[in-house]
Parts: sequence; structure tokens; C-alpha cells
Amino acid sequence: MFKKIELVKTVYTKGEYPPPFDNEIAFAGRSNVGKSSLLNKLFGIKIAKISSNPGKTRSINFYNVDNKGYLVDLPGYGFANVSKEEKKKWAQLLEDYFVNRYSLQMVFLLIDHRHEPQKKDLEMIQWLKELGIPFMIVLTKVDKVKKSERIKKLNIIKSTLSKYGDYIYFPVSSNTGEGIGDLKNEIIRLFR
Repeated sequence: MFKKIELVKTVYTKGEYPPPFDNEIAFAGRSNVGKSSLLNKLFGIKIAKISSNPGKTRSINFYNVDNKGYLVDLPGYGFANVSKEEKKKWAQLLEDYFVNRYSLQMVFLLIDHRHEPQKKDLEMIQWLKELGIPFMIVLTKVDKVKKSERIKKLNIIKSTLSKYGDYIYFPVSSNTGEGIGDLKNEIIRLFR
């Protein structure tokens, strides 16, 4: 269980990161995948801003977790209704973070359970693989998929991603809390 979560730094500019911890886990995903909602559910407090307009997270946010490491909320990619210039700035910030942040040990890549992985998701997977950054897949909004459809949807996603490798999947719901315990346990394991 997380005892103390604190927003340490909000970064809008390349290289202005806080001093590294041994443990650092980042959360990446499309702008409308529910990243902030998931972080709030994991922490048990409303720490990440949620908006009905995708793309609210425009910075890299570093959360200190029990002085054991950082959970890092990355800007969403894809759908956000912002200027091309702003999207380009986000891309440069993300690239700098992934290439230069040596303390990063894991990325949880969020994909909407209701849909096949989008082009931008596949690009992110290829990018992480090229950079040699380990990642696991978090399937969000599982509560919005009928129970009878879940295995079918999961198999479609697994089939699409199998050409890139075999991955660990965490189906979760920020609304119902389903799967949150398993994801939290994995984070705790990584922070040991």
C-alpha cells in the first residue's frame, strides 16, 4: 500500500527532471485512455487532474512514492485537441525523457480495452522496443466491455501485439477498481 504520494516536479522543458531515484515507473498512453483516472485510483487520492477534454496532462509529472521511487505521468499522445506545435513539443519532451532518463525501469503502456491498439500505440511499442525500455500493457476501461466480450477483445489485442513480442497484461477499471490490486502489487514489487 502506498502511504505517502507527493507531486515533486512538473516538467515542461527537456532535461529539467528531478534527481533520479533507483526506481522509476512511467505511465504512457493515448490522450483519452484514462491515465489520470487510473493514477488517482492507484493512489487512492485525487492527485492527477482529470478532464473531459483529452490531453489535460501537458507535462511530465513526477510523483514521489514513499521515498522509494517515482511514478511518472507522461503527456498523452494521439487524440488531444491541441495545436501541431504543442504536439511536437510533447513528442520532443517524451523523446528526451525516454532517451536520457536512465533511472526509468518500466513503462506501463495504457491501451483502451474496448478497441484494437491504434497506430500511435503500435508506434509507441516499437519505439520502446528500439530503446530497450521494458514495458507492460495496462488495458483500461475494462468495466465498459461486456463480460462475455472481454476474452474475445483481449485475444484480439494480444494477437495484434504478438508480432512485437509477448507481454504481461493488466485489465483494469478506474471506476470499479477491478484489476487495480494486481497492478498495485506489480508496482510494489518493482519498487523493492
